[in-house]
Amino acid sequence: MINKILFKFGATEDQPPLNLEVTPITVFVGPNNSGKSRVLIEIENYCRRTMGQPNDLVVNQLELMPYSKEDIESEISKIEQTPKLGEAINPGHVILGKLNPQNNQMYRAQVNKEGLVQEAQNPNQRQGHYASFLGIYTVRLDGTNRLNLLNEQEAGDLQTTPNNHLAHLFINNDLRQEVRRIVHDAFKKYFVIDPTKIGKLRVRLSDIEPKNEREEKGWESDAIEFHRNAVEISDASDGVKAFTGIITTILAGDPKVALIDEPEAFLHPALSSKLGKEIATSLKHSRKRLFVSTHSASFLMGCIQSGSPLNIVRLTYNYNPPTARLLPQEKLLPLMRNPLLRSTGVLEGLFYESVIVTEADSDRAFYQEINERLLANNDPRGIASCLFINAQNKQTVWDIVKPLRELGIPALGIVDIDVLKDGGQEWSKPLKGAFIPEISHTSLHDQRQSMLKAFVDTGKDMKRDGGISVLSGGEKEACDNLFSQLKEYGVFIVPNGELESWIKGLGATGHGSKWLIEAFEKMGESPDEADYLNPGADDVWNFIGEAKGWLSDPNRKGIPSS
Repeated sequence: MINKILFKFGATEDQPPLNLEVTPITVFVGPNNSGKSRVLIEIENYCRRTMGQPNDLVVNQLELMPYSKEDIESEISKIEQTPKLGEAINPGHVILGKLNPQNNQMYRAQVNKEGLVQEAQNPNQRQGHYASFLGIYTVRLDGTNRLNLLNEQEAGDLQTTPNNHLAHLFINNDLRQEVRRIVHDAFKKYFVIDPTKIGKLRVRLSDIEPKNEREEKGWESDAIEFHRNAVEISDASDGVKAFTGIITTILAGDPKVALIDEPEAFLHPALSSKLGKEIATSLKHSRKRLFVSTHSASFLMGCIQSGSPLNIVRLTYNYNPPTARLLPQEKLLPLMRNPLLRSTGVLEGLFYESVIVTEADSDRAFYQEINERLLANNDPRGIASCLFINAQNKQTVWDIVKPLRELGIPALGIVDIDVLKDGGQEWSKPLKGAFIPEISHTSLHDQRQSMLKAFVDTGKDMKRDGGISVLSGGEKEACDNLFSQLKEYGVFIVPNGELESWIKGLGATGHGSKWLIEAFEKMGESPDEADYLNPGADDVWNFIGEAKGWLSDPNRKGIPSS
């Protein structure tokens, strides 16, 4: 029903607003408070009114999909209701009705049939007839109502078109078998519909598959015994209810526009992935439209693995300016397939405002703890909504930074000062990974070589003997200038050498994990302890503050515009 979404903003301040051609599935990702839930509400409101609202923050306009005269008349016939006794019908009008699983209420609306048929053929020339029809077929599921999707429902008149998704499943054996397959794959239980409470339909989960259709759908003693031994879905866990409810609603509820906020709620990662793959597969060749707001890399991976047409839009409403960026799948696939990237959980970066990548796990743990203490003290140098991840060494830092920046995610790398020892292609990796203009590479190669010579001439170890402080005069100034130039592109080199050079006053010794364990012990665990280390005025605290400066700068260098 929706062809395009025109947003109020684009990938960057100087880019035009995103004009999204809608596919069967659109997944919205981004950090907390980025507008992911808001965009679902605005799309829902637009569908129910076929127009935007003055207070819309994300969506500017929807372009609706036209129906042929034959198609819209067929759709009307599926939900046309018989008037109730004494119900007045205006000339040329029909009553449309359908159970809305969003609130488990029957929705009925009287509409001018000819006006609806005409407007459905030209839905973007709105006269008010189309809104009732589109509203009937629009469903938004959130963390609360998804647990009630499988409450018992009226069986209704099975001789007519089913008016709820359980009745539809009860009649449609093939569709019920598909739901049963999916649920059994997930929970090793068989999804069945129990009609033995006369006039009602209930979902149960059985340890054994029904022998035949009659055992599941009949009222004989065998059927009664079969359902007695199965568990009502109302007694299942929230995860089972949420997963099964979403699957049945998408497959059998027949929403033309479905909106799901955080489908991963109540589900562990493997189930989130399966849910994403199954619902995306079910819509692969459909004209239906599913819009999802998620904070789950597992759910997103499931959608991508389905092979279904898919849009992934990253929103960052908290930024100034806010952004809406379409993420190309060809740039996301390496994050899923590359063993290094997959093992670091780099895809989680889609759901944070920024990412910091370090050389090793000890570096990640230390810098993350420093940032946590800054945030706990409400220190302005603290970086909110920042994901810290580690590479395997200083070279692979940029294998992580580069693809994240290609997706518009501010990602910086922190490396020890011995990165200056890496010449040739190794030195090119941070330059290319940080998107430093190619024309500057020759100069930076020359500066690196000069700095390395200056360090060697001192006869000291640049990494362990004090870093930049072992230089003096013009050489020290030149090195400082080089590091400042690299910082402008989010390449952060530890100026005093290495991880273990920070907070010398602690007296921690050793290297790597040994140093980290001792440092953490000396830093204290609770702010109430006398020896607890609070943020200081300089040292690593300022280093993280400088990182925040780059990450929060809307005019930061090193992020490609598209």
